[in-house]
Amino acid sequence: MSNQKDIAVILSHRQDQGWDYWTTEDRRLGKGAPYSCLESANYLLELGMHPQEPVLQKVAELLWESWKEPGNFKLYPKGPVFPCQTIPAATLLIRLGFLEDERMQKTLHHLLETRYADGGWWCKKFYFGKGPETEHSNPLPTLNALELFRHAGYAEDSRFNSAIDFLLGHWETKAPIGPCHYGIGTLFMQVEYPFRGYNLFYFVYVLSFYEHARKDPRFKEAFQALRERTDEDQLVVQRLVRLKDLEFCQKGKVSKLGTKRYQDILNNLAES
Repeated sequence: MSNQKDIAVILSHRQDQGWDYWTTEDRRLGKGAPYSCLESANYLLELGMHPQEPVLQKVAELLWESWKEPGNFKLYPKGPVFPCQTIPAATLLIRLGFLEDERMQKTLHHLLETRYADGGWWCKKFYFGKGPETEHSNPLPTLNALELFRHAGYAEDSRFNSAIDFLLGHWETKAPIGPCHYGIGTLFMQVEYPFRGYNLFYFVYVLSFYEHARKDPRFKEAFQALRERTDEDQLVVQRLVRLKDLEFCQKGKVSKLGTKRYQDILNNLAES
């Protein structure tokens, strides 16, 4: 296994929150950024750890303990359940080998059945108050959902065209929308890696798996904006959020693993 130094750093944070596996005694699985349970497991997968490694399968066990009918994941013991929690939990479990699990199939069906009117995913939480902008889906959960469903084998399913059009429409307007007020501005346009938030690199990466997006001139414009931020098609990290101790994603430097993700985009475009 490569990247052993970074893996060791991530594993060293396992008990930061008072229990093990990057979480708390009461199993707040989304707490502790940038080393939350979900994030840390995703970093380890990105660094090449095998999904069947015991530490990752224990994370899977904890996630399944949070699964609730009709298909949600409750990542915090108290409080409401939102799509922005369920979607990344389901994505991680698929990456860990649980696509065929009956509970996962229920989750995918539930997410398909609970889409918002504009084709995306909407969280009923209004931290910034209510207004016309909150009548739109939340862009990041919608982008995360497209990442989930392409892992589940739905990239050619036309049911997701409306979600893709919603995101490409946001590329045009760039205005803060959704209950969480996601906008497209200076921070969005800075290349962030590893994938953690609503960002140009992640936006282009996910949409590149969908032919409906690849054919759209708005996607091509976003891809060109990303390409202009590379160094001879090598991915240079421009923005890094509190992960300075990891070598695979140093700010201002070429990331080999980030370049590998960028190459995925180029490979997807070659299929068009």
